[in-house]
Amino acid sequence: MEEYEQYLKYSGTTTFSSMSKADLTNLIERGESSFLEFKQKVTSPEKLAREIAAFANTEGGIILVGVGDKGELIGLETYLEEEFWLKQAAEQECVPPVSITFELFQIGQRDILIVNVPESQVKPVQVKAGKSSKIRKVFVRVDDSSVEASNEYIQVLKQDGATQGITFEYGEKEQILFRYLKEYSVITVLDFSNIAYINSYRATKILVNLVSAGILDLYEKDGKAHYTFSVKST
Repeated sequence: MEEYEQYLKYSGTTTFSSMSKADLTNLIERGESSFLEFKQKVTSPEKLAREIAAFANTEGGIILVGVGDKGELIGLETYLEEEFWLKQAAEQECVPPVSITFELFQIGQRDILIVNVPESQVKPVQVKAGKSSKIRKVFVRVDDSSVEASNEYIQVLKQDGATQGITFEYGEKEQILFRYLKEYSVITVLDFSNIAYINSYRATKILVNLVSAGILDLYEKDGKAHYTFSVKST
C-alpha cells in the first residue's frame, strides 16, 4: 500500500503538449545540446537527478523521454512510470528540489514525454551521492553533457544572482590578467597564479569575483574551469 501511495504522489501531473509534430521534429533535429537531452527510457532516479540538476544549475532545459540518442522517435508504451521516476529524481534526489513540469506528445499508440527543467533560483542544486551518504555532488551542463562542476564553478553558482553590488579592484593583478586575456583569450587558475605570482586561493577569488561582476565568463573543459572575457562586457 505504501508503494502505491508513493506512486500516486509522484504521477498524474502531465498535460498534453500544444506542440505540433513539425515543432517536435524541428526540436529533435537540433540534436542534444546545452539545453536539450534525449532519453530512450528512464533507468533510475539517481542518474536522472544528474541531468535535472545540471540543467537547473545552468540555464534550464528540456529532456525528451522516448527519443533515442540519434533522435529516433521510439516512444513509450505508457508515460506514468517515467513520470513517477522523474518526479522522484527532482524532488528526492536533488537538493534543493527542482520543480519540473511535464507535457505529453502522442505518436500513434506511443508517448513522448517532454520534461521542462527550469533554471533554479537557488544554486547550486546538489545531487545526493548514495542513499546512505551525506556526500553531494554538483553537475552543470556543458554542450551536450552533464558534468561534475569544479570547485571554482560551484563558487560562481553560489554567487549567481547576487551580482548587484559586486565590485572589483582594477589593480596590478587584474591588469596582468586582462593583458593575458587580450593576447590568449582564455586562462585557468593555474595560469593566472603563475603569471601574477599569487597563490591559487587568491587567483580563484579574483577570477570568481570577476565572473560574478559580469566581466568574465566561466566554462568547464576536461574537468577544469576556464575563464574568458564575457561576451556581454565586450
